[in-house]
Amino acid sequence: MRVKTGKRKKRIIILLAIVSVIAVFFIVQYILCSNAVKAGYARLETYNHKEIKLSYGTMTYVDEGSGDVILSVHGMSGGYDQAFDTVANRVGTNRVIAPSRFGYLGSDVPEAPSPKQQAKAFVELLDLLGIEKVHLLATSAGGTVAIRFALDYPERTNGLILYSSAAPLTAKPESYAEYAGPPEFLCSNFGMWLLSPFFEPIMGMESDVIHTMLPVSERREGMILDARQVNPDMARNFDEYDIESLQVPTLIFHAKDDKMADYTLMEQAAGRFPYSTFISFGTGGHLMSGHGGEIDNALDAFIEGSYSS
Repeated sequence: MRVKTGKRKKRIIILLAIVSVIAVFFIVQYILCSNAVKAGYARLETYNHKEIKLSYGTMTYVDEGSGDVILSVHGMSGGYDQAFDTVANRVGTNRVIAPSRFGYLGSDVPEAPSPKQQAKAFVELLDLLGIEKVHLLATSAGGTVAIRFALDYPERTNGLILYSSAAPLTAKPESYAEYAGPPEFLCSNFGMWLLSPFFEPIMGMESDVIHTMLPVSERREGMILDARQVNPDMARNFDEYDIESLQVPTLIFHAKDDKMADYTLMEQAAGRFPYSTFISFGTGGHLMSGHGGEIDNALDAFIEGSYSS
């Protein structure tokens, strides 16, 4: 009996030790996450962001620079900060309009949100800013919205630039994912913080990318909306995405090792765009790291060519 009692006590001690280690781990991670969230809020305040009242509610945006206008359309987990950062180096050459899409960083969500409604909201924004035409530059999930905009408002579009973008399909699918994004429980500050050490194997990004996503709590509504509405839209409404009818020139950038937006799908879809240039990179991942100079030169040529063509 004494032997059994001793073994039982030993197991309890080991179990308590394991629970204690796990508890300490989560407490430490929560403290680190809380500090990172505070830093995230402080970082957002460094952007000269504005609010504007549209027919359905408020949209937040950054408006910097002068010259030919680029409307930057961010991807999932983005906002005006990521939209601006993608093309911040263009401010000396272009006027950059970087809005937060529905549900991101202070931008309201209308009753029936969809990529079509988001494109319409962008037109409202441009009207109020007195901007007639733009070059759309879209990353990741934002590509769906930008393509929708170019299809619905060709008269407002000088050119379409797809940057590690979601790709239209080449044929109508028999089935598709109704929800295409991270589980809702991960669309939170702590959930995404705990996931960040696995960003490299899952998304091909360094774990410190989490600092560009925090506070996730201010992006959660938009992330879930993207997963439910935006990401499935080109499959769900395949017939409404008549890519072959696009009337604007298109420039496509994509890295072959992109783990977030499948390169093969975009390579196959590129032929659907009537007036397109496809520039691929062997490396760089979803952020196309290491190719800033090449991308910038291609943007210069494309934007200039859009006016001369």
